[in-house]
Amino acid sequence: MTPYDAIVPAGGAARRLGGADKPGLTIGGTTLLDRVLAACEGARTTVVVGPARPTVRAGVRWTRERPPGGGPVAAVAAGLDLVTADTVLLLAADLPFLNRRTVERLVTALDEAGTHGDAAVLVDAGGRDQPLAAAYRTAALRTALAALGDPAGQSLRRFLGGLSGPRVADTDQVAYDCDTWEDLEQARERDRR
Repeated sequence: MTPYDAIVPAGGAARRLGGADKPGLTIGGTTLLDRVLAACEGARTTVVVGPARPTVRAGVRWTRERPPGGGPVAAVAAGLDLVTADTVLLLAADLPFLNRRTVERLVTALDEAGTHGDAAVLVDAGGRDQPLAAAYRTAALRTALAALGDPAGQSLRRFLGGLSGPRVADTDQVAYDCDTWEDLEQARERDRR
């Protein structure tokens, strides 16, 4: 499989969770962030963009978006400063069921697309693209970022909207994120089952 790096934006305000430290919330005794880091343990470099916090995975690189709280595009911009692989995963920090198999399917799909794709994006059961569960060509992200200007407060869809490539079906049902307390409780119930 093609070598890859990973960027995990983890500095959001978690407004729907009352400002809780969302990546630090636990399911089955493991933080949301540690679950995502386990799924991308094959990355050469893993960059978490947000406040540094304890993780079970060693070797994680930490950085902050400028300004802190500047949004996911600013987080990607900060993370891109630290990656060197030609392929980079963008993975939300609140995907409790993300697994290594899905990560590998994304990287492989992008690899197989060759020059016909800049992104391999996970598609959830409802047919929605999950841009923060995807593999991208690093050069394409840098080009899109340069065209965008100041990344702070920019829309993720606007930033990534011009990138095309294969869509990868979520066969393992991992495109579940925890944006609310109800989402978190449902994830905990699913994990118990």
